[in-house]
Amino acid sequence: MSTVPVSPRTHSPATPWLPFHAPKPQARLRLFCFPYAGAGASAYRSWGQDLPAEVELCAVQYPGRETRVREPAHERIEPIVEDAMRGLLPWLDRPFCFFGHSMGALVAFELARRLASRESRAPLHFFASGHRAPPLAHLNKLRHDLPEDEFRRQMQSLDGTPQAALESPELMDFIVPIVRADCAVCDSYRHVDPTPLPCPITVFGGADDVEARGEDIEAWRDFTRSGFSVRIFPGGHFFLQAERAQVLAAVSARLRELLD
Repeated sequence: MSTVPVSPRTHSPATPWLPFHAPKPQARLRLFCFPYAGAGASAYRSWGQDLPAEVELCAVQYPGRETRVREPAHERIEPIVEDAMRGLLPWLDRPFCFFGHSMGALVAFELARRLASRESRAPLHFFASGHRAPPLAHLNKLRHDLPEDEFRRQMQSLDGTPQAALESPELMDFIVPIVRADCAVCDSYRHVDPTPLPCPITVFGGADDVEARGEDIEAWRDFTRSGFSVRIFPGGHFFLQAERAQVLAAVSARLRELLD
């Protein structure tokens, strides 16, 4: 079992990548949470109150949404990861873990891989949620090049967009381009580096998730040189929302093991 030391308090500059960050000077561990396609940091904003007291939540904000709506949304994963490395590096001054759901799992994985190879830093633990293993990443049904009507129907079938937004033409006109850009990130992604992560991986999946089936998430096993585990929750692709309490309990249990 890993032991997380207490890090001295250090000053990290404000960054648009962490718009809702609430510093915990005595935190022993930071959890960086990466949103799914179309979402922003607010998807994780409330998580902090349910995590262990020694954990500092860092909800990541991509360009092009919420507090960064005036910035263009990227359509490839490389600029997201490169920009995130520069923006988040000052915050990696104490032990940290990564959590990503759907597209967020892909972004978090590539960032973890680059940090390990370039900066000799890696998460203590990596949580991949609602996403198949990297070599299978480009098989998503919600593709960025679908005709408008079909794209919106596919969005609705995934249950990730609030009903109020689906029923508002104005909101959908605002949301759809963001989701399309994020889908372009996933569609264009190609896994090229077979080097596994040095940290353990925990994978979360939905029992009825057609986007990430059992064998597809089991394939994450090949991407770690350390421990590996899988947890399946009731629900489809957005079990993260429907089973929020159970997901947070599972994350917290693993973090407490690190903090023990």
